[in-house]
Amino acid sequence: MIRVLGIETSCDETAASVVALADDGRPQILSNAVLSQIEEHAAFGGVVPEIAARAHVEALDGLIEAALTDAGTTLADVDAVAATAGPGLVGGLIVGLMTAKAIAAAAGKPLLAVNHLEGHALTPRLTDGLSFPYLLLLVSGGHTQIVLVRGVGDYQRWATTIDDALGEAFDKTAKMLGLPYPGGPNVEKAARAGDAARFAFPRPMKGEARPDFSFSGLKTAVRQAATAIAPLSEQDVADICASFQAAVTDALADRVSRALERFRAEYPDAAGPALVVAGGVAANRLVRSTLEKLCADNGFGFVAPPLALCTDNAAMIAWAGIERLRAGLTQADGIDFSPRSRWPLDSVSAPVVGSGRRGAKA
Repeated sequence: MIRVLGIETSCDETAASVVALADDGRPQILSNAVLSQIEEHAAFGGVVPEIAARAHVEALDGLIEAALTDAGTTLADVDAVAATAGPGLVGGLIVGLMTAKAIAAAAGKPLLAVNHLEGHALTPRLTDGLSFPYLLLLVSGGHTQIVLVRGVGDYQRWATTIDDALGEAFDKTAKMLGLPYPGGPNVEKAARAGDAARFAFPRPMKGEARPDFSFSGLKTAVRQAATAIAPLSEQDVADICASFQAAVTDALADRVSRALERFRAEYPDAAGPALVVAGGVAANRLVRSTLEKLCADNGFGFVAPPLALCTDNAAMIAWAGIERLRAGLTQADGIDFSPRSRWPLDSVSAPVVGSGRRGAKA
């Protein structure tokens, strides 16, 4: 049996987990402790990096102890320590990675520096036993990407956002409409009472040959609609939210449909092709139902890990560590590994708008 302790501190969740792989190949989450920082950031309408880093410092040791206790194991029983090393808020990354380095050195265990995006990419193999290759749609506050997952450490980015991530667009829409943080769940809640046909918001990039996403124009259209009506009634807010969600799902469906077509063309003999949806926005019911129908119509399986494993968590980091251990991909990891605020899964993809001296966007 292989057991790995995972640590996740890339944004505003502090998490620790122990995941095991039995000798017969069955994975098991032995513990998965997560502490959200929503209350700490709510007053600011978004994540404040300095507050997040301090909260990680205060909570991480206790969560690691809780994860080990819940798993009925000790550090002596753990085969390796895996920690998110990027991409993310560098302050939080430093806290988690430095803690993992200290534990690994003290316990004499290997250190596994894990790409946060790889954790999302490999989660369906933990939850559903999915075989390579498959497509991943990652929709979160920091990322909106379509990635071809060919194997452990073998990824090809097919599409990314050229401006805002989708989760960021949800949060900013909520803020403009006076809805509380976090924005995504509150926009979805308000939309249930709204008229999605009232506002003809743009469907960014729909019909474009370029496969990427864009949400800044949609965000601007929401602001213009809200400003033209002000002051907003409760029904106005609901209608704007419903119209915004409709535009988002239409745009997503168009972009993803192109990826499904490309996958079919490049892997015509793939058995059981699948689309995996992960990230906080994957919790949105309309997004899920739209993509599930799209997959069914195109002969693709639809995989959405449980919500607790869609959002940031340490179980996915521990599992990615196990996958990398089995594949022998630990050569670059070590005590001198530095956190990376930007760390694309596909390091050979062409730069996109937003890349700069710090490197390509994740």
